[in-house]
Amino acid sequence: MRIEALKLMPVKGKIAEMDSVDSSQQPDKPFGEFLKDALNNVNNLQGESRQASMNLAAGKVQDIAEVTIAAEKAAIALQLTMQVRNKVVDAYQEVMRMQV
Repeated sequence: MRIEALKLMPVKGKIAEMDSVDSSQQPDKPFGEFLKDALNNVNNLQGESRQASMNLAAGKVQDIAEVTIAAEKAAIALQLTMQVRNKVVDAYQEVMRMQV
């Protein structure tokens, strides 16, 4: 069986249009910064949920729907974060099991 090198093909369509956009518009942030921003966002959602619950208990908020929405946003964000973490740990373990 003969294995040939991959040949690069030009990309057409929407992806090619995205590549033609000026690269100065896209921030060059390292992956760690994106991860830190995402975790800070989840933390902020948790804080907003906690504050909304406190305001409801104190009688400052009359609409319980706002509190419920804040709590659900925080819960969904935390679940997503946990699933991403689980996938990263699984990938790390898989790499560590590879024989070199």
